[in-house]
Amino acid sequence: MRSKRVHTTSALRQKWSVASTFLGEPDCSVGMNITLAIERRGGRGGGGPPMSARPVDRGQRPWNKGLLIGQKKPLEPKHVWSIRVRLEIARSRRDLVIFNLAIDSKLRACDLVKLRLDDVCSGVKVRHRATIVQKKTGRPVQFEITEQSRSSVEAWLPMLRVTGSRYLFPSRLHASPHISTRQYARLVHRWVESIGLESTSYGTHSMRRTKAAQIYRKTGNLRAVQLLLGHTKLESTVRYLGIEVDDALNMAEQIEL
Repeated sequence: MRSKRVHTTSALRQKWSVASTFLGEPDCSVGMNITLAIERRGGRGGGGPPMSARPVDRGQRPWNKGLLIGQKKPLEPKHVWSIRVRLEIARSRRDLVIFNLAIDSKLRACDLVKLRLDDVCSGVKVRHRATIVQKKTGRPVQFEITEQSRSSVEAWLPMLRVTGSRYLFPSRLHASPHISTRQYARLVHRWVESIGLESTSYGTHSMRRTKAAQIYRKTGNLRAVQLLLGHTKLESTVRYLGIEVDDALNMAEQIEL
């Protein structure tokens, strides 16, 4: 077997010598790698046992390394007011509209960024309530537009009339008629960081959960929260709010008979 390996190696060296005469110096590193691979396999015929494969460290970074995975926290009322005041002071009219409507509407990011003027306005007036069809479920959902949200929309309308956009949050990119969900997510992280919160604990779903969580805490009415969130099943609302046995017991302890 050893003589066969030596013969194979010498034959390859002769071929490289002939090739170098006509084509120049060959890539010896490739040749040596091929030779070593043949010898490790026990020759071209595979006469010897294969060597055990050595694990390869590709240096790939796990997608969730350093990230907080799981349900995002809702904002507390004091957080909502802090962010709102900062946006008002900075005169960020568009961001203030996005923030106020995100809290009021409790919409998913994909539905919020696609809001149109016709969805929230009737002519030149801002509606008190709006109805849209959800992208995920295909079912309509209603939401209220509070006075502070209506005021921020009215202040934003002149800018929209200049651009002629039919979307409430137009994009600056010509390829997209409205802002993307990624842009919206970046705004949310910027808002929570501006008031000293850890951005990894919050996301676009924090905006969706904020008012729903407050409604449940004050009323305990799951059915109402289900309708406002547009969930098809009550179990989805329970999971979404993160209701546990302790929550149910706390509610029961407040009832005296």
